[in-house]
Amino acid sequence: MYRDNGVQVPVLVVDDHADVRLAMRMLLRSEGIPSVEVDSPGAALDAVSRREFACVIVDLNYSADTTSGREGLELVLRIREEAPELPLVAMTAWGSIDVAVQAMRLGAADFIEKPWNNARLIHTLRGQIALREIREENRRLRTETALARQSGDMLRVCESSAMRHVVELIERIAVGDANVLILGENGTGKSLFARQIHALSKRAEYPAIRVDMGSLPEARFADEMFGEDKPVPRSGRFELAHGGSLIMEEVTNIHPLQQAKLLRVLEEGELERGGTMRTRRVDVRIISTTNADLDVAIRNDRFRRDLLYRLNAMQVRLPPLRERHEDIVPLARHFMLRDCQRRGRGAMTFSPSAERVLRGYDWPGNVRELEHAVERAALLANHDTIDAEGLALRRPSDTPLALDGLTLPEAEELLVRNALERSEHNLQRAADALGISRQALYRRLGKQRTKGAELAG
Repeated sequence: MYRDNGVQVPVLVVDDHADVRLAMRMLLRSEGIPSVEVDSPGAALDAVSRREFACVIVDLNYSADTTSGREGLELVLRIREEAPELPLVAMTAWGSIDVAVQAMRLGAADFIEKPWNNARLIHTLRGQIALREIREENRRLRTETALARQSGDMLRVCESSAMRHVVELIERIAVGDANVLILGENGTGKSLFARQIHALSKRAEYPAIRVDMGSLPEARFADEMFGEDKPVPRSGRFELAHGGSLIMEEVTNIHPLQQAKLLRVLEEGELERGGTMRTRRVDVRIISTTNADLDVAIRNDRFRRDLLYRLNAMQVRLPPLRERHEDIVPLARHFMLRDCQRRGRGAMTFSPSAERVLRGYDWPGNVRELEHAVERAALLANHDTIDAEGLALRRPSDTPLALDGLTLPEAEELLVRNALERSEHNLQRAADALGISRQALYRRLGKQRTKGAELAG
């Protein structure tokens, strides 16, 4: 079992005999399974409360009572209370099947006997780990489906012409079956749009499996994507997505050596799990995302052109938030309403000054940065109205204006000129950035033109 960052989750071994713990650790290590060993029920409960485990192997007999299994059965019950989803395998000596049966009634998934058979122990352990992965995958799928339903409302917050065009394109693309490539900067909502394409498609009743291509360890790429049959049968992401969609996030992070393997599955719709030559058919729609410059990646031999052709049957380019200026305040209100609903509190609003600051900010982190800024402001707010100060927006990348030594009219002229340049001479956006009305900006521009004419004369 792997976390999203590619780190394998260990197995917890609980036994009060040092030689048993050592033998178990050596066996698991030889199978590539990391482990943590503890010598008492108390240490086991402490470990389970502190970190994640793929499975736990629990000895049922300890020094206080070496035959009844009382301590071990109590530990099984306590672990079930602490971590209901954690697979648990009981281990007992002397062929005490009755104690093992009691352990399974209390929540153990299986049992092994001491001295154990190595092959049976590993088979049992891998089976329980695989079952947990399936349960977690199903739970994640339910969460993804719920997010897809929720995201529809946010994606329809599009007063800008740029986003209206994108939403119309998404709705047309979704009903087809062609692969889709979504391009955009970090934080523009590529994953949300990918889920929305699936939710609007004829595949919506089937899974949408998401995988961050950059987090897959290269050595595990094939097993994670295509599955494995040995030592325990396990479906890969393609098989899990059969009939539905496979969302490959940041697809340009795939190692060049793995791209050929992926290309073959996309071209033929066939794959073989690791450890077998049996060919399996898969019916999957690929929805890919990336923030990379694909032309540069291809020129530098980091991405195959023929793979791009397979992924890029339909393309959607998401504009950054700075190019969909009209959507900023509506999105902020949407995030605010959602946050208030989640926390069960009354509605909150933005003051006019806060809305001016929202519109005037460049949002280098795009929609994700806006979402986090609103959540932070709502959490720290002491009142139902959030003002500009409550947003606490900063521009760390901006070059400070050299105002020292300038007169007030000179400083004002510099500020106006800078705001116009940053807004690409959009007067409303420049006025919002300066925190003044458009009419006030007109008056200041008029003064500057008059001064310029006087100097010229």
